[in-house]
Amino acid sequence: MIDVQNVSKRYGKFLAADNISLTVNPGELTVLLGPNGAGKSTLIKSICGLLRYQGSITVGGFDNRAAEAKRLLGYVPEMPVLYPMLTVCEHLEFIAKAYRLRDWEPLAEELLRRFEMWDKTAKLGKELSKGMQQKVSVCCALLPKPKAVVLDEPLVGLDPHGIREIKTLIADLKQSGCALLISTHMIESMEDNWDATYILKDGQAAAVCRRGELPEGRTLEDIYFAITEGEAQ
Repeated sequence: MIDVQNVSKRYGKFLAADNISLTVNPGELTVLLGPNGAGKSTLIKSICGLLRYQGSITVGGFDNRAAEAKRLLGYVPEMPVLYPMLTVCEHLEFIAKAYRLRDWEPLAEELLRRFEMWDKTAKLGKELSKGMQQKVSVCCALLPKPKAVVLDEPLVGLDPHGIREIKTLIADLKQSGCALLISTHMIESMEDNWDATYILKDGQAAAVCRRGELPEGRTLEDIYFAITEGEAQ
């Protein structure tokens, strides 16, 4: 569903992503792990068509910058950016009109109730806390029923209820056949559901781990710290 081949991205002389390739299939949860500055957000923004890059990225077989790909892809950024003078309800209405959705209101209500935002539909974007903005961002990303979802640090800033709901939602999306790509530095947050983990360091995919294929006696955390802190691998 998401296919990344030999993607590189430079900011001037700085190589933020260095020849990275990965594939996320329907019903799979792929995790990007790495310390700050490892290239996780650069890769995610490239996949979502927000950055120019070298290489190839497709979503559902379409070039990621094509309209067909954008209809298939939902994106939740690390820092939610809402329109300050639109209400919560108007944000969802905006998405519905942008994607030309029909009969979207029941799903919008379901998502808002799930994240305890139904009583805040009249609040303006500028009136919401960071955690509330994150919840609205998730609702907007899921309203078009995407086949692939990319989440950049989705648990940062959320309250315990929000964290629990995001984890449950991720499990539900995976079960429904959605392809999921999640960037995080919180190893334990995805330990129950991941299928593949790419550990990034200095803009490169330093290791690819797959569930059931870890070396005997080694955990994902062991491998992560061995790579990122230079221990013997």
